[in-house]
Amino acid sequence: MKIVADDHIPFLRGALEPFASVCYLPGAKIAREDIRDADALLTRTRTRCNGTLLEGSAVRFIGSATIGFDHIDTDYCADRGIHWCNAPGCNAGSVMQYVASALAHLSRKYNIELASMTLGIIGAGNVGTKIEKLAKAIGMRVLLNDPPRARREGLSGFVSLESIVEEADIITLHVPLNRNGPDRTYHLWDHDFFSRLKKKPFLINTARGETVNTQALKEALTRKKAEGAVMDVWENEPQIDRELLHMTEIGTPHIAGYSLDGKANGTTMVVRALSRFFQLGLDQWRPDHMPEPEKPVIEKIPPGTAEEMILSCVESTYKVESDSGRLRQSPETFEEQRERYPLRREFPSYVVADPHAWEKAETQLEVLGFKKGVGDEVGYGRRDTPIQEA
Repeated sequence: MKIVADDHIPFLRGALEPFASVCYLPGAKIAREDIRDADALLTRTRTRCNGTLLEGSAVRFIGSATIGFDHIDTDYCADRGIHWCNAPGCNAGSVMQYVASALAHLSRKYNIELASMTLGIIGAGNVGTKIEKLAKAIGMRVLLNDPPRARREGLSGFVSLESIVEEADIITLHVPLNRNGPDRTYHLWDHDFFSRLKKKPFLINTARGETVNTQALKEALTRKKAEGAVMDVWENEPQIDRELLHMTEIGTPHIAGYSLDGKANGTTMVVRALSRFFQLGLDQWRPDHMPEPEKPVIEKIPPGTAEEMILSCVESTYKVESDSGRLRQSPETFEEQRERYPLRREFPSYVVADPHAWEKAETQLEVLGFKKGVGDEVGYGRRDTPIQEA
């Protein structure tokens, strides 16, 4: 059995070698001749899995260690009997952490009390529901827009896109890329969308670059239809629009979901799916341990309101400005910054040892995944911690 795998899928090396010959290659450079005699292909988003690549190959299984799957021609796979899978929800916690850090940045820079604001969430899947929990923990009013879920579950709990356009102070996008059909999201944020905005909101996109019309967004920012934009995904990656980058409040190289936890979850889900398909006996496989954060114990944070203490805890785990600064300084290294992304662990890897924080915001911190205690009492004397279950 032969497997071709993207060489940047973390924790994969060594897992499949007892069962197969595994060839590791850069995802963007995997070509037809590389997979001609391969039984399985394990990818990330940079490998275009279509007829150009797959025609004439022996591939029976494609696994993408990512939430998105628009890089897979699913119709072609269905016609050729190729089984494919992705890793839905694998990095939802990571994206929540990114959005939380972005909200903390906006709150601090613009002296905003988030609890007095309305957050519009477009797309309430695995990621969107995490963002909803985050926003409610902070005390924000939340509007959810998700037409597919509203059709399945009923209108209760959901609002129209028009309601978000009219009422939201901050709008965050968490939808898949659909180019056609009733739930088309390609250029969902276009000239018409921006022209209807009522409150000059902050805009956040961690979904897919093509969900936003670049030119329309630039015009909206220039004309102050929107107060600012936080952009992690871009049209034409990695050749992103430099002008838009410098117009954004925060601009990052498609790394919102790049926590180590999210990456490990994606690998776990793909290895298990591969195991089930080929009956390899790895249905419960997972990486054993991962490096813990440099400072896993949050000893003391500045006194303040519950909101302020929550945001201080968030920023103790991750400051999105660091990623944004690197991209602004060197946008031509977009791909390199993704491939060499620094270690980032999610909230459950952190212990909040400040008793005042728990006194003010215990329930909210627990909802976000933080642990209570002091370092030695909860076993953080070692240099690695177990991965969270995917």
